[in-house]
Amino acid sequence: MTTARFAPSPTGRLHVGNIRTALHNWMLAKRAGGSFILRIDDTDAQRSREEFVDAIREDLAWLGLDWDREERQSQRLDRYEAAFDALRAAGRIYPAYETAQELELKRKIQLGRGLPPVYDRAALSLTDDERAAKEAEGIVPHWRFRLDHDEPITWEDGIRGTQKFDPALLSDPVIRRADGSWLYMLPSTVDDIDMGVTQVLRGEDHVSNTAVQIQMFTALHAAEFAAQHDAAKNVPDFAHEALLVSKEGKLSKRLGSLGCDAFRERGIEPEAIIALLARLGTSLPVEPVADRAALMESFDLTTFGRAPAKFDEAELDRINTAIVHQMPFDAVKERLPAGMDETGWHAVRPNVKTVAEAEEWWRLVTGPIDRPAFLDEDRAYLAEAARTLEWGDDPWGALTSALKEATGRKGKALFLPLRQALTGMDHGPDMGELLPLIGEDEARARLELAAGA
Repeated sequence: MTTARFAPSPTGRLHVGNIRTALHNWMLAKRAGGSFILRIDDTDAQRSREEFVDAIREDLAWLGLDWDREERQSQRLDRYEAAFDALRAAGRIYPAYETAQELELKRKIQLGRGLPPVYDRAALSLTDDERAAKEAEGIVPHWRFRLDHDEPITWEDGIRGTQKFDPALLSDPVIRRADGSWLYMLPSTVDDIDMGVTQVLRGEDHVSNTAVQIQMFTALHAAEFAAQHDAAKNVPDFAHEALLVSKEGKLSKRLGSLGCDAFRERGIEPEAIIALLARLGTSLPVEPVADRAALMESFDLTTFGRAPAKFDEAELDRINTAIVHQMPFDAVKERLPAGMDETGWHAVRPNVKTVAEAEEWWRLVTGPIDRPAFLDEDRAYLAEAARTLEWGDDPWGALTSALKEATGRKGKALFLPLRQALTGMDHGPDMGELLPLIGEDEARARLELAAGA
């Protein structure tokens, strides 16, 4: 069974890049009839906040991305400790004592010599006495995972194709800080083993992390770590999608600030976000598709490209408007102004960009309205309209037909003064739908007031 996961850190609100990752993993799992795990990566106790955990849940629920189970890394520290012990016993973890300043100096020297800034494994050459001396000085080690340099690291990436890394060109990653806290690599690998994750879909900035983690999977399986938890001895299938960039083609701080709270404030519908992000970066057309089943049916990693995926807020607005124009009354009735029924929503829907704008247009029905000053000839025309108005199945059609015949007016001269007198606007909803909502008495009163009667 396909099992995918979304693993946000609760150190802030979800932004549009996080949302895209969550959506694609959700679709990957649900399309295969599998399981979608929400894993809260909260091992960083200083930066993690429970309020952000709640916000993540709320945002995913608002988007309709339901999860089958939730896991918290902060509740699994014993498993990371067990993995650490197993790898250390197998000789795959070693202590290192360099300070951040010393490591930065080494990096600058290597770059200055035209060499890749790879950790030189100096800590591996320390003797027991040298390590004891450093610790006697109060230097507490951090811990690195020792990569196996014997053969290349390869995998078939679901988007990028065949990937090959020379482990000798990668630094042995720090997996645990001197204060005992965990970095991303090892806990994530342990979780994927324990939770039976079969698919990992994430951004291309994680490609080198995947190379390292593949060796961690192998090392943990060799250390019989998985057997301790009755976990499958598999390595997930990995896929790395292009990162989001702004419409100018550059990484943008703005993308990091765009989240569900900002989208809600602008009146963006969840279905518009889903429709855009589901296909952004693929060869499939981005369309205002409100049917998730249709989007899911077309979701396929083979359609993903390698070029950066350009996120354009104007395109999201366009899709949102089209989605709103498809929305039935039952889907929006709780958000409409008091008194607006299905007929009212149908009348104003073609003119709104967001559901919230319905309130502005509904004022044309409920009043009061601001009308322009009319020329004498138009005032006489509106007085004629007030006398001519008759109520029936199509009062607007009957009124304009009668006035056309009586006055000889047509086109703009026929329709615009009537719209202005009845709504105070030069444009707006179809008057054939709007006039019955205004009502006979109110419509006649508006015409008479505009005529100066």
